[in-house]
Parts: sequence; C-alpha cells; structure tokens
Amino acid sequence: MSTNWDAWTYRQSAGRTAQSADIVGYEVHATDGHIGKVDEASDDVGRSQIVVDTGPWIFGRKVLLPAGTIDRVDDTEERVYVDLTKDQIKNSPELNEGTSWDDAGYRDEVGGYYSGFYTY
Repeated sequence: MSTNWDAWTYRQSAGRTAQSADIVGYEVHATDGHIGKVDEASDDVGRSQIVVDTGPWIFGRKVLLPAGTIDRVDDTEERVYVDLTKDQIKNSPELNEGTSWDDAGYRDEVGGYYSGFYTY
C-alpha cells in the first residue's frame, strides 16, 4: 500500500476506463467471500465509488465503498473484488436512511475510515 492512496479514484489494477461497462448488479467479493451486489456506482473523476446492497449479510444494510478499495473488476464474471475483509467492510461508517452517498460529511467519514487500511 502507499501513502498516496486515493479513496475516490480507481486503482490501475481495477481496470476501469471511461469505456468500461456499467457495474451495477455485479457481485462484490471481499478477501474472505461474497458481500453483496453493486446497487449504485459513480465513475465521476475524484468521486468514484460503489454502493453495495449487502442483503441479509448485515441486515439489509447498504455500504459505500470508495473506488480506491477496489482491487479489480471482472466484466466477464460481473464481479468486483475489494482487498478488504468482510469485518473491515461491516465496521465501516453506516449509510443511514436519508443520508445521500454523495453527502460531503459522510464521504469524509468513509474516506477517513478506509484510509487507515491503505496508509502507514
């Protein structure tokens, strides 16, 4: 990992470009298993992220994953792979009902939480 980790930009390993397929509906996998499906995705420059519907895994909760947490996207298998564990994702700041995923305060909280796993 690097001190230059950017929460809101896809890593090169993710293989995302402006011409990439839409990833809404793709399965999302942590390092230790499946966590849900992509419910929403944004590829806005400097604001890229996915919202994952975790279903019954964490009681129907949705979680926001910044693009910087995505290790790779497999368009053939329609899967997104993140390099975090289920517990790391489960313990992330909750996307509360009525809070928009593009709320600046919430995004700062989420970015701060995940940056702890990527910087020294």
